[in-house]
Amino acid sequence: MPSIAKIKQFKIFRPITRARQRVSRWWNKNLWHKIVAILLTFLVVWVGCLYGVAQWYVHKYDNQPLIYGATFIPNYSRYLGVDPEDTFDAMIGDLGLKHLRLVSYWKDIEPRPGQYNFEELDWQFAKAEKAGVQVSLAIGLRQPRWPECHEPYWADKLPQQQFYTAINTFIAQVINRYQHSPVLASYQLENEYFNKVFGTCTNFDRQRLIDEYNLVKRLDPNRKIIISRSNNAIGIPVGQPQPDEFAVSVYKRVWDKNVTKRYFEYPFPAAFYAMLAGLQKIFLGGRNMIVHELQAEPWLAENFDIRTSPMSEVEKSLTPERLRDRFDYGKATGMREIYLWGAEWWYMMKVNRNEPGYWNVVKEELAKNLAENAKL
Repeated sequence: MPSIAKIKQFKIFRPITRARQRVSRWWNKNLWHKIVAILLTFLVVWVGCLYGVAQWYVHKYDNQPLIYGATFIPNYSRYLGVDPEDTFDAMIGDLGLKHLRLVSYWKDIEPRPGQYNFEELDWQFAKAEKAGVQVSLAIGLRQPRWPECHEPYWADKLPQQQFYTAINTFIAQVINRYQHSPVLASYQLENEYFNKVFGTCTNFDRQRLIDEYNLVKRLDPNRKIIISRSNNAIGIPVGQPQPDEFAVSVYKRVWDKNVTKRYFEYPFPAAFYAMLAGLQKIFLGGRNMIVHELQAEPWLAENFDIRTSPMSEVEKSLTPERLRDRFDYGKATGMREIYLWGAEWWYMMKVNRNEPGYWNVVKEELAKNLAENAKL
């Protein structure tokens, strides 16, 4: 008669034995079962490794201060019907923003060949210097906001080599004017240069980007140069040029005009962006990545005007509560420098439409972040 110990041992291992038998029978059925099993195993291991990279990245920088900034574009303020200087003053005075991404549109600064007008960018730098606001300056042909490429009308007619000479001359003029500003922290060169699906841009010559990068480094070797990824696909930007820092856009809820014809929420968790930043950190010599555009304004259906659209439509894309969640999402990416997208719109909603909810959410979240940074 078997001992009690043997009976217990048998009962404990019997389910394991049965499971092994089932797996063995399934594995030996045919070649396709083996292929599927290998692929599934590889997928699980691969996803697990990527998730591990994301968690490593988030925890590595968890104790560093989180910097929030915002993009400011005076042309967009005018389009929305608010005064650019009032908007700028409110962003740094009321919201307390200490980091801004400014633009240097070629069409505005050099409307005629060799004739430069820096008046508007001058007052932005003057106000930034007075308030101690750090500036990341967008330079080059492609800069934030539609139509993305902002060349003057006369440049379109130039042969390619003359066009390249003209854009390099323009970039040099911008750098020479502002490189001595104490608040200039970085240049963002050619916003999302290789993005071929959005905007009116037609030139994606990598050599032009390399030449512009080398020009900027030669003129101002001590300033950081940021280049943004062209998409959010899994991958590492190994091509040249290799900037000091990379940037990525994070859009969460947009109008899908092609397939669903409705508002679409991108399903990527924040860990996805942490994974992109972590992979880059590991394989590109420790290069950092920032969020240079965190969506904080609605992306409305094409037949609605963002200036006049009814709140019922605006809130299908963005509510104040969803905007607050956007801050949590950005923080969860692990990246410690995040530029918000839509400050001119929050201000317009507050002063023109008596809808201060968005502005107030941003103000509260920035104050909360300032308090959290003080504890580190």
